[in-house]
Amino acid sequence: MTGPRPSIECLCEGAHLTPSFSYDKPPAGETTFDFGQIYHREYRHCVLCGHFFSRHEMDLSTLYGGAYVEATYGAQMRATYDRIMSLPAENSDNAGRVARVLAFAERHLPARGRLPRLLDIGSGLAVFAARMRDAGWDCTALDPDPRAAEHARSLGLTAVADDFLVMDLTGLGGFDAVSLNKVIEHVDQPVAMLRRSAGVLDPAGFVYIEVPDGDAASTEGPGREEFFIEHHHVFSPASVALTAKRAGFSTVAIERLREPSGKFTICAFLRPEQVSHGSRQHRHE
Repeated sequence: MTGPRPSIECLCEGAHLTPSFSYDKPPAGETTFDFGQIYHREYRHCVLCGHFFSRHEMDLSTLYGGAYVEATYGAQMRATYDRIMSLPAENSDNAGRVARVLAFAERHLPARGRLPRLLDIGSGLAVFAARMRDAGWDCTALDPDPRAAEHARSLGLTAVADDFLVMDLTGLGGFDAVSLNKVIEHVDQPVAMLRRSAGVLDPAGFVYIEVPDGDAASTEGPGREEFFIEHHHVFSPASVALTAKRAGFSTVAIERLREPSGKFTICAFLRPEQVSHGSRQHRHE
């Protein structure tokens, strides 16, 4: 099948990529996007590092210019936000995310004479930024879709509507934490996006990422949401660490989760290598 080469190299530089799941129609539950194109895609899997690479010839370049928000939420952004925010903590992926980040920040961020600052890239419904704001953080929501940014502003958050990969970062910086929650799997070049995030970090700050866990999800077959069309990359713990390394980060902590929603997820805390201190912590569940 023709198509772009994998956008991050495996440890084996592609020598161990093998065909994996193949799709000639959307799997059950996948959001329908009307691209007017023949639907065919596949994943190739690195048997060494465990990473899954999507390969196809469909043009998804306009997906995040509005199609994604429209197809996923339509006019129900606020209603979906309210539903998620009303979930009990034990049933909420977002509550677990907030708890992890706050606990890490308490251990690793130095004391400040100001509120700690968070940049939430790909903020979507802004449920994470809103909860972090409620926990005493100064939060900025950044999303390429203007409707998502306007929604964040309606919640009282500072919001920016722009593409983080190409936007002018002048004046946007000094953040104690940058979050990329279920974001870098949606871009062709996850290393480039992660590398760019270092430019807006405070010297003592950290990056928090969440990505789909392909190793775990693949055991349940090709219909898992981790392998839906919008995911160009599906990760393993090894490929998360590799991606971080190639972007100039050290992995301080990494964890595998089965979230309350049922999603198989890998989360990791990263610091730029030149300022990373202390021993690495690796927890696997």
